[in-house]
Amino acid sequence: MDTQQNTALARALAEIPGPLPARGVVHIVIPRTDRFTVVGNHLAQHPGLSCTAIGIAVRIQSLPQGAKVGVKALAAHCPEGEKRIAAALRELEAVGYLHRLRDRLPNGRIITRTVFCNQPTALAHHPHHTAAPPHPAAPDPAPVPAPGLPAPALRPALAVPPSPVSTAPPPLGPAVPAPAPSVPVPHPTARKPPPPPLPRPRDHTPELDRAATALLSDLRRNTPALTLSEDTIRQLTPGVAAWLERDTHPDTIRRTLTTDLPHPLRHPAKLLKHRLTHLLPPPLPHAHDLTSPTRPRTAVTPFQTCDGCDRAFRSLAPGHCRDCREARAADAPAAA
Repeated sequence: MDTQQNTALARALAEIPGPLPARGVVHIVIPRTDRFTVVGNHLAQHPGLSCTAIGIAVRIQSLPQGAKVGVKALAAHCPEGEKRIAAALRELEAVGYLHRLRDRLPNGRIITRTVFCNQPTALAHHPHHTAAPPHPAAPDPAPVPAPGLPAPALRPALAVPPSPVSTAPPPLGPAVPAPAPSVPVPHPTARKPPPPPLPRPRDHTPELDRAATALLSDLRRNTPALTLSEDTIRQLTPGVAAWLERDTHPDTIRRTLTTDLPHPLRHPAKLLKHRLTHLLPPPLPHAHDLTSPTRPRTAVTPFQTCDGCDRAFRSLAPGHCRDCREARAADAPAAA
């Protein structure tokens, strides 16, 4: 059975001016007059937000004033769980789109208000609108006499003092703190910083080179997706040698390079270079670095056994205890 063609879609594509791109997305823009929400590209293409956070932000913008946007309220209408929605709200709060304010009501109750700003960077520079002074009332027109009648005598106008215009600022709502500093968004055409270089060992010995080459060549034994060419192995050998120089076990290196691989794996050499560079462990500390600092020890007088009564007593040299010494001293005059 042949695939059915969408004639409406084909007609819309034919009406797009200019040639269609050879690759990439093709936009069919149909103007809307109701039920739409304007979303800026700074949010839709924000590099620091996840797709879940961007989707939650778009949903909050589409809700009316006063709608509940808590975790449970959003989870009731979204397939994402409460944990993902809570993490997305924290992302929006970190970059300044979402604010949580504590406000005191007239009855003394304290509530938490959720404020969403569609342009955090422009909030700090937004001008404050003040109420314009009322326009003075136009004076009544002078009465025009009817034809054939004498003009009425004009009475002097009473000097009416102008009503004072209050210069006090209009009452404002609850004070909104300054937005959190937003994450700077790089320009799409800005040049990206160069990636960090592949680590290299301090002493690149032939033994390290031989072991690193053997480890990289053996990756395809259990992981066919990591079948590397000789040139790629030659380029990645210094990185593995740096790991081996830091006393890293080969099984640990193999597990680090082969665990949680993306599917499909399009650039194995780039993935291995990234992991060898960013997951490099520190050198092992020396034995004296792990010992506790020496503390001054308190001199302890050892125990001795009395030669007369066999009792234990503390003394630097063997001999008699205090009682035996006193008894011997008391017997000495009597014997004399």
